[in-house]
Formats: sequence, C-alpha cells, structure tokens
Amino acid sequence: MASERYNPRKVEPEWQSRWNDENVFVTDNADPRETYYVLEMFPYPSGRIHIGHVRNYAMGDVVARYKRARGFNVLHPMGWDAFGMPAENAAMQNKVHPKDWTYENIATMRNQLKSMGLSLDWTREFATCDVEYYQRQQHLFLDMLEKGLVYRRESKVNWDPVDMTVLANEQVIEGRGWRSGALVEQRELTQWFFKITDYAQELLDALDTLDHWPEKVRLMQKNWIGRSEGMMVRWDIASGNAGGMDDITVYTTRPDTIFGASFLAISADHPLAKEAAKRDDKVAAFCEETRRAGTSVAALETAEKKGIDTGITVRHPFDESWELPVYVANFVLMDYGTGAIFGCPAGDQRDLDFARKYDLPVTPIVMPKDGDAATFEITDEAYTDDGVMINSRFLDSMSTTEAFEAIAQKLEAETVRGAPRGERKVNFRLRDWGISRQRYWGCPIPVIHCEDCGVVPVPKSDLPVQLPDDIDFEKPGNPLDRHNAWRQVPCPCCGKAARRETDTMDTFVDSSWYYTRFTAPHEDAPTDPAVADRWLPVDQYIGGIEHAILHLLYSRFFTRAMKATGHVNHDEPFKGLFTQGMVVHETYRLGGSGTSGSWVSPTDVRIEETDGTRKAYLLETGAEVTIGSIEKMSKSKKNVIDPDDILATYGADTARFFVLSDSPPDRDVVWTEAGVQGTFRFVQRIWRLVSEAAPALSSVEAKAGADGKALEVSRAAHKTLKAVAADIETLAFNKAIARIYELVNVLAAPLTEAAEGKADAQMLGALKEASLFLTHCFAPMMPHLAEECWKALGGEGMIAMAAWPAFDAGLTADNEITLPVQVNGKKRGELTVARDADQDSIKAAVMELEAVARALEGKTPKKVIVVPQRIVNVVV
Repeated sequence: MASERYNPRKVEPEWQSRWNDENVFVTDNADPRETYYVLEMFPYPSGRIHIGHVRNYAMGDVVARYKRARGFNVLHPMGWDAFGMPAENAAMQNKVHPKDWTYENIATMRNQLKSMGLSLDWTREFATCDVEYYQRQQHLFLDMLEKGLVYRRESKVNWDPVDMTVLANEQVIEGRGWRSGALVEQRELTQWFFKITDYAQELLDALDTLDHWPEKVRLMQKNWIGRSEGMMVRWDIASGNAGGMDDITVYTTRPDTIFGASFLAISADHPLAKEAAKRDDKVAAFCEETRRAGTSVAALETAEKKGIDTGITVRHPFDESWELPVYVANFVLMDYGTGAIFGCPAGDQRDLDFARKYDLPVTPIVMPKDGDAATFEITDEAYTDDGVMINSRFLDSMSTTEAFEAIAQKLEAETVRGAPRGERKVNFRLRDWGISRQRYWGCPIPVIHCEDCGVVPVPKSDLPVQLPDDIDFEKPGNPLDRHNAWRQVPCPCCGKAARRETDTMDTFVDSSWYYTRFTAPHEDAPTDPAVADRWLPVDQYIGGIEHAILHLLYSRFFTRAMKATGHVNHDEPFKGLFTQGMVVHETYRLGGSGTSGSWVSPTDVRIEETDGTRKAYLLETGAEVTIGSIEKMSKSKKNVIDPDDILATYGADTARFFVLSDSPPDRDVVWTEAGVQGTFRFVQRIWRLVSEAAPALSSVEAKAGADGKALEVSRAAHKTLKAVAADIETLAFNKAIARIYELVNVLAAPLTEAAEGKADAQMLGALKEASLFLTHCFAPMMPHLAEECWKALGGEGMIAMAAWPAFDAGLTADNEITLPVQVNGKKRGELTVARDADQDSIKAAVMELEAVARALEGKTPKKVIVVPQRIVNVVV
C-alpha cells in the first residue's frame, strides 16, 4: 500500500523539540568517556544565515553525530562573534543601539540554526559582547600585561580624519578611507600591542606538528611568519646632507649579491628620508604620497614601484671608490628589517624593474652552473636561482652558499666605529599584534591613565569594565572619548582624578580564545584549566580559508599566552583543521549580456532546457534572461539563495544532504534548483521504501542473510556501513552519500517485495538489518528522516542516542578477485574468479579466455602456473 508522503515541515520541528526537551545534545564535563570536540568557526550575527552557513554547520554536525554514535562524549557548542564595526555602522545609519541590533540578529539567526536540526549544546551559548564573556577577556588581558606579553607604544597608523578612526592597511584604497573616501593621514598614536613576536620561532616550528591541517594553510602561516636568515650591513654615507648620520644599516637575506648592488632604497619613514625631505620639497612630497598609499602586502605587490633620489650617496662596503645613490622607495616598509635595503637588479625582479625605470646599472652576479660568464646577461628577467658567482671579485666561481659564508665572515671581521661592519641576523616578517581600536562596540581595555601614577591596570575585583549604554553616534569618532561620566574615574592607586582607556580591543582578540571558554562557559575564572586541557585542542575545527592566517595564528599565540599565565596547559588550539569550499550559484542579467543589464535573483527566473541548451526567463514577464558565470553568492549580484525558503519548501534534511553531496567538501558546491529537487525526491524515495516495508520488518529480528539474494543484501549493507564510517572519518561526505545512493538502489526491489508480502523470513531479517544500517549511515546527514525511519522500523529510543552498529568483516571482504593473465611473461588479459577458487578451476578458466587462445595460436601450453591470488602465467 502507498505510504503517506514525508512532510518535513511537520516532522522536523517535532524531532527538534524532542531533542531539546530530552537534552540529547547537552554535554556533561563529568562524563568519563573519551572526549571529542568538534567546532565550526562561530558566525558574526549579521542578521541572516546564508547557504554557506548551512554547509559549514552541516559538516560539523555530521562529525558530531557520528562521533556521538561511536561512543565519544562530544562537545559541539555554538556562540556569536558579536563585536565589530558593522553594529556601529547600523547604529549610525538606522539610529539603533549596537547592542539592540546585535542581539536581535542573534535571536533571528539562532532560530534559523535550530531549524537546521544541528546537534548543538545550546546551554553553552554566549556572544562575545556578553558582559560575562568580555569580563573574562579583560581578566586575561591583565594577566598577560602582568606577564609582559602586553605593552604600549607609539605606532604609525592610517587615520581617517572624517570617520576619526584608525584604518587597517587593507582599508586604505588609493590613499583614501574605504568608507568615507577621505584622504588618509599618517599619525603617530599610542597603541596597545600583544607580543606575538616572542613566539615567532615557536609558532613556526610547531607548524610541522600540525599534520591534521591542510598543507596550504600551514604554508600560508609559514609565509606570514616569514623567517629569514640574513645580515645587518652598514653602508657609510659618502656624500649629501645626512643630518649627521654616519651610515645606513641595511638588512639583507642575500649578502652574497652585494657586488651587484646599484642603489639603496629606504622607507619614507626612515630617519634619512625625513632629513632629505627637510631640504628637498620634491622628496617631501614623494614621502607624503607614499604614506597615503595602502601598505598592505597586496597593495605593495600590485602598486607601481616608484622612488625619488635623495641626493645622498653611500660607499660600497668593499670599495671606497664605489658610490651608490640612495632612493626613497614606495615598496620599502619601516617596520620590516631596518627600513632600508640594497637593490641588486640582477637578482631580484622588483629591483630590476626599479633599475630599468631610473636608468641604474644592472650587473649580473649569479649565473647557472653551466653558464658562460662572458656571455651571460640580464635582460627583462632577473636571475633568482642558485648558481655560480660572477662579476663578484673574490667571490667569483663560488656557489651562492659559499659566497654567503665568505661575505658574512669578511663583514663580521671588519670593525667600523667600534662595531662590526656586518652582523648575522634572523628576521621575521611577523609583527607584534596591535589590538587598539578607536570604536565603541568592542571589549574595553581595562587600564586607567593617571597623571601621577601612569598607566594603571584596573583591579580584577573591579572587573568588568562595562560599556556604557547611553551613547550617541551623532558625531564621528569613538563615542567613549565623549562620554565623560564613563571616562572619568579615580585612580586605583592614588585616588586622584584619572581617565579610562577609551580604545577597545581588536575583535580578533574575542575569537582567539572563545573555543576555550566553551569548555567551561559558566566558570567564574576565564577557564577551568583541568576541564580545558581535557577537551583541548579542538579535535576538528571547520571554517573558511579566509581565516587561514590571522584568526588561526592569533589563536595559536593566545593559547600559548594563556599557558604562560596559567589558564591552560597545552600549546595548540586546534588539532584538526578543515577549510570548506564555498556555495556558488549562476548569475543572471536582464536587458543585456556580458557586463550590461541589471542583476536578477534566481528566485525570479525560470530555467528551460531543450536539446541540451539552457535558457532563462523572467517569471513575471517571460522576458529572456542572460545566464552568466557561476560565482560566489553575493547580494550585489543577487545570486543568493535564502536558506529559510529552502528549509520551508524542502526541509533541513534535503538542504543538508544536498550541500554535502554535490562535491568534495574542500571544493565549491554549485547550488542548483534541479539538484535540490533531486535530493528531495531521494528523501521521499527513502521514506516510501522504508515506511511501506516497515509493517513487514518492524517485528522481525535483524539478521544477516546466509545465502542467495539475502546474502547479497547483507553484503551490500555491511560494506556500505564500513565504507561510510571511513568516509566520515576523513570528512569525505560526498563519497559517503554516493554509497548511500548505491545501497538504496540495491535495497529498492527487495524492500518493495517485502512490502508486497513476497519476501521469505531470511530476506526479511536481512532487510531489517540492512534498513537499520542504511538509517545509521544517513542519520548524521539527515537526522530527522533517520528518526522517522528508526521509529518505523521498531528501533529503540532515538537514533540520535543509538550506538553505531558493528559490521561483519566476513561480509565486507570481496569474495572475488581479478588475476592478471600472462602468456610467456606478457600480459594478455584478466580473469575474475572466486577468492577461494582451486587451481584446477582457475587453469581451466584461463584456457577459455579468448585473449589466451589468440596468443597460443593453437599450441598446447607446456604448463600453467598459478600464483595464488596474485597472477597466472601460461608458458608455451
């Protein structure tokens, strides 16, 4: 008989309510079982979840549900990365308080996430803007300050004079603020810093231990830390007004190329550049222009390399008669090395481009090992590989490695004005982490400034330093600077009038330790060290590749800082890391092709396919719409799918199953309406097959078949159970889902026969076991459907709390093998036989192979050699 159609709108809320009522996913820290911590990067409460969230959290939920079924005590929490500029922007634009905007968004997104059926422990939920959370963050700051891991100094910053805030390098676009469009100023502001550079070498070395991280992420972090071994080399000033400076110290990783030097380049903020600017308006103007430009890595790499001659020259360390010009260059940063480099055009493409532009000498100094020094030259490309030294005086014919050592020894041996000419130096690209932000919606930095006592930490007994609610955004800048009632406080040391620090912390601080707080979110101290060390490091962390550097690096530093201050006793925060791909969609335009025409939402489009040709039409008018490229979902291009619409139409299980099934999880998944509809039909198919057969199966004992078709069913079920478990362990969700499709195809006909009363007792037992195995396999992906099937099949309790079944190894072993067949040592074909086939039957089967008969050409073989389960060789 036909079963009732599966209705996710009715079923899913019922199971979600039951899971919640029975605290199925609440984690007990006292549970003695082995722990497993799975965590997805927590979201910013922007107002709505997107399909990317559905994929990200579905992945984590599959792991959590699977590990729970395998007997682990699983921690799978959720929270909100809630501080930051978007809330302040909303406050200014919509006349709403940042707190109200944030918590309203959290409420909306919480309901959306709950509708996905995620197995989250909501009792541990917090937002980083909760006073209870940032109070503990202030506690950590004070401990780090006491330990010497926090300091305050003047630092050059990008200052937006309209928004009256500091901008990150990436927020300076062509010298203007990304939001206001105002010309950015360079200011020296006193900023707070975390001493992440204290751990530079340790953070670098420990990357080799993170063997459950993607190699590309480890490489990105390695490059960001940027360890280099080189030398500090002093170049004497030869001519020009240097303001009393005797020399310039340059940091170089290639001292072996020193005889190819044709210029020195210094930062616009180098003391020598400032001296030159005092005497030359053109140099001053160039320095100002350089300071206004973006100084991010991306900006420096893509910007045109420009410079200006200061009129100052330096003397080559190995030739007093050789003078080189000193340029201010826009690609040299003051905070890397010494803010000065020597340019070797032959060995560096950037230096070569610069030299060609300003007509500076280019002298080849390294050539390939098999090169000819008489003819080797540099044209449009610098030679950057290792090789043999040429045109380098006493270094000629040496390898680059030998030349490095020879130069280093000579520079170290020479003394100039009481110090060595050169000194070996290990340098890091990594810089200390500036955490000061001139905004309201962030964690207040817990210090007080007193004219008599200086910078005074807020006593821990006075924490939290709580943000005031009565603020306004009518004027640009940080409202805390204008809130005198909050800002003015007595000094904790002397009692005199003092003022609070009005900078708040970078929001990266909030997300650098939240995973630790989840282990004991109600603890009075920032952590319970014993509990934290039991759960951490996170076994499986899941999130976007865009966080591969800063968030992960800061979290690694923060864990070490928390260890140094006694809050944890481990070094690394995340044992396993997985970076998922994005969800992408076609784009559509109306009224043109290419880059013309207005963007159209997929929900407003009808797709028709005829003879392999796809066309799109506007639903409302029937006008043809141009189908564009497949791109990352974005509001600007309107190729966004609202998860609420999908969940309402198809249900959470369909959405989850589809985003996990279409492609490997580390690659982008293309969202298509046809794909979602196909997944929904599969959901209905599973329910129809199981529910119609359930009356015949529910009271039957689940038992593997012994022979015939029943044995085939059991073999397929046990193999699938084993393979799906292995796939989930490696996060190969798409492979697991493909196996589930295959098993459903195997079971379809037998289940239909069972529903029609055509199956014998052995087959019913095999089908009962296979159906339960099937349900276990898709339960992590489609938990609501799994509960319905489990219930229909007579399973005890809820499948969310059931153990993962064991497979029979005997049933998972392939009972057939394929043997290569050779004739006189040359492969002629293959033979598939039963694994336990005897040698006589194998020999007889080989002689019947057409390929062997052709090779024999009517001859009788001298012998047939069978190497058991390996190969067959026919000798003529």
